[in-house]
Amino acid sequence: MSNDLQDFKSATTGVAAKTMRNELNRMVAEETDPAAKKILQAEMESFFLLFNRFLIERAKGEKLDWDKINPPNPKQVRAYKQLKDVDASILNKLAVLKLNGGLGTTMGCVGPKSIIEVREGMTFLDLSVRQIEHLNSEYNVNVPFILMNSFNTADDTARIIQKYQNHNINILTFNQSRYPRVDKESLLPCPKHASDDKANWYPPGHGDIFDALTNCGLLDQLIESGKEYIFISNVDNLGAVVDLNILQTMIDSQAEYVMEVTDKTKADIKGGTIIDYEGKPRLLEVAQVPKDHLDEFCSTRKFKIFNTNNIWVNLRAIKRIMDEDALSLEIIVNNKVTDSGQAVIQLETAIGAAIKHFDSAIGINVPRSRFLPVKSCSDLLLIKSKLYNLEHGVLTMDKSREFGGTPVVKLGDHFKKVANFEKRFKSIPYISELDHLTVSGDVWFGKGVRLAGTCIIVANEGSKIMIPDNANLEGKLITGNLSIIDH
Repeated sequence: MSNDLQDFKSATTGVAAKTMRNELNRMVAEETDPAAKKILQAEMESFFLLFNRFLIERAKGEKLDWDKINPPNPKQVRAYKQLKDVDASILNKLAVLKLNGGLGTTMGCVGPKSIIEVREGMTFLDLSVRQIEHLNSEYNVNVPFILMNSFNTADDTARIIQKYQNHNINILTFNQSRYPRVDKESLLPCPKHASDDKANWYPPGHGDIFDALTNCGLLDQLIESGKEYIFISNVDNLGAVVDLNILQTMIDSQAEYVMEVTDKTKADIKGGTIIDYEGKPRLLEVAQVPKDHLDEFCSTRKFKIFNTNNIWVNLRAIKRIMDEDALSLEIIVNNKVTDSGQAVIQLETAIGAAIKHFDSAIGINVPRSRFLPVKSCSDLLLIKSKLYNLEHGVLTMDKSREFGGTPVVKLGDHFKKVANFEKRFKSIPYISELDHLTVSGDVWFGKGVRLAGTCIIVANEGSKIMIPDNANLEGKLITGNLSIIDH
């Protein structure tokens, strides 16, 4: 880059930073409530640091050097081990945190995603609470359960968790930061005032957990109460249960940070992965990959594992890094268009990117059963089926599934929303022998349907297919407009 162009970009960056700083200061100065002002000031300070880094990185155009990227070595990613004689009292050093900032809008639901019913009338939240309750009772320990909410989910969650008041569980909540969306052209904050419409603000990704835990005082509170480790996972990953083997491995190896990874399949090709970069483990996300290396990244030849976002971290290590102001996570630039047509950017970070900041950080290659996310109604079909048994809030695959892995299920747009999904199944089909299911168009399922092998059911536009009660479909391709089939 020529010196003249570099000077121009640096000057432009300086002006944009100064203008943003003034706008944020003005918003903070307008806030009259002392408690709200303190929170706003901390959030705007964190946001400004992120925004300033974004400007600098954009001007310099810095990227990872692809030639320095290698698959992790055996010390950086270890095999999962079933340990013998683990002392369950180590659970008293643990806190469990679920990332609860997301809404259920993609599945057609209103409010936090965690309150969608997933199994036997129980929600994601119910299952998580039941797991921790059982853990505390079974081992006579006190593992607190923490929810990191966003400003979108905080009020609803506060009301919902009241029903757990008489349960054997200590539930703590805090909010992740609230950052202002930025106009793409002017690089000015979209909100003019702290009280502006929610649409002008956003929760900045789960990498914000370190700032948010520190700013609200909960990090210090956990350390003072004797907690040493925290297990963090997405609230919609039903496989992310507390595992004594992983906690003991973390303690034995003195790892400050553990990322659970699992073997990549064709469904996970774009998932972030641990790499070796100049001798240290780092997270490589698809957004960081140059276009001419995308095929290499997505194949399973070089990058065989992906990040499940089940993360275990040493609390004192978080405290040290935050006190040293040493956290610098890769910035994810999320481009959005508002309902009014305004182009905006959201600057976000991911918790997995923090792996580079912790001493003796490792990945553990865990069984696929620990990654059971429910992102769509196709995933919901699997969870609701008899493919999984439910006990104490924990889902385990039924032994009748003779071969490994879950079936591939692809339900079309008619099944996209939970309400429509539930109407279209009189009962959830028996799928223990299913390999692949694709359903498209106006399709309805009766009671007691069995699906096996590969089944493809496609109702043409304007047509309807009714699968009758007790139908037995194995290796079937059904198209057109049918109300009765042989069974």
